[in-house]
Amino acid sequence: LRTRFQKPHGVGGRRLCKPAPRAPATARAGLALGLARRRVEVGWRVEVRGTNEIGLKALAKALWLGTEDQFLPHGMAGGDHDASQRVLLGVGSVNANGPSCVMAVHSAEVTAADVAGMERVCILFDGYNDDELANARSQWSALKAAGVKAQYWAEEDGRWTKKAET
Repeated sequence: LRTRFQKPHGVGGRRLCKPAPRAPATARAGLALGLARRRVEVGWRVEVRGTNEIGLKALAKALWLGTEDQFLPHGMAGGDHDASQRVLLGVGSVNANGPSCVMAVHSAEVTAADVAGMERVCILFDGYNDDELANARSQWSALKAAGVKAQYWAEEDGRWTKKAET
């Protein structure tokens, strides 16, 4: 999964170089799972916030299909046990499990108020999806304007590097 804010190289906004293939849903699930696992290991609860139930169900399915040692218990919002879930996937701001961390996927909105109540907020997006990229840029600008301390990280050649900080 490649994330980036840089302007595309080329003329008229078109990329001159061929973009890397998009990460499959399982790779995106792997990224979310790895980040969520690290937060749960330090005792946090995590809300994975999406914009559509179909996308979240696909993510949940990918999380279930991992190996046994990769499995991280999670649930879909709207169940009887939301409050006890360490990782809860839901559409919009769910906040039912008392999360310390929000991971926004599928261009889910994150506000300055959301950030103020959390230990960490992660906005995950596909840098080769123009809609997700535009949304991430818009959120970065809004959070920066609201005085939120933020960091932008990008994956390059399999490693994460910090690209910007407010």
